[in-house]
Amino acid sequence: MTIVIEIRKDDIWMELTDRKRLARLMKIRKVSQRELAAAAGWKSHSYLGRLLRGEVTTLDIDPALRIAHFLQAPVDDLFLTQMDSKSGRYGQGSAA
Repeated sequence: MTIVIEIRKDDIWMELTDRKRLARLMKIRKVSQRELAAAAGWKSHSYLGRLLRGEVTTLDIDPALRIAHFLQAPVDDLFLTQMDSKSGRYGQGSAA
């Protein structure tokens, strides 16, 4: 018997672990908020500003991956993967 866990994309997000580390990496790489926000796929740099100020700490997976890639940093140096433990649907499937 195999247990199948169905997780929707909306149930997983990334959490910024250290906003000062992100700011240092941006400074080292000489990347502006506007440049990094564009690399993340955002139309505006305002959400990145909120992340850097600590007003918000979470973001979707795709922008987090793009940010880490653009800054040439391992994803887990900047972000933690979080999951809503109440939302996964559990079902049973047959073993192959």
